[in-house]
Amino acid sequence: QVHLVESGGGSVQAGESLRLSCAVSGYTERKSNYCMAWFRQAPGKEREGVASIYTGGASPHYADSVKGRFAISQDNAKNTVILQMNSLKPEDTAMYYCAAVGATLFTPCFTKTEGDYNYWGQGTQVTVSL
Repeated sequence: QVHLVESGGGSVQAGESLRLSCAVSGYTERKSNYCMAWFRQAPGKEREGVASIYTGGASPHYADSVKGRFAISQDNAKNTVILQMNSLKPEDTAMYYCAAVGATLFTPCFTKTEGDYNYWGQGTQVTVSL
């Protein structure tokens, strides 16, 4: 059972930065790889994928709305997935969720949708004001 815990959310002004962390525990097998992703859900809107990364080392993938502003990375020593968010905009306001699913190079992360992820954190709120 994989357990995910997000942290780092908060309230900032437009143009500022936040760094979200997802602490990962309970990998079923040390040699397994995963797609790790960040999703977000704003009030009244559907949950959308923001960024994803393959723990085996492929290039990360980003939603068009965050390209050039957000960066996803992994800290293997700390079993943590990071979402660095720069140049934040009010439309980035949402609950941000970390998600994981077992994967291989033959199942690229960018092909996965919300329904493919079977492990989820509880979320961390990000609020961006003008």
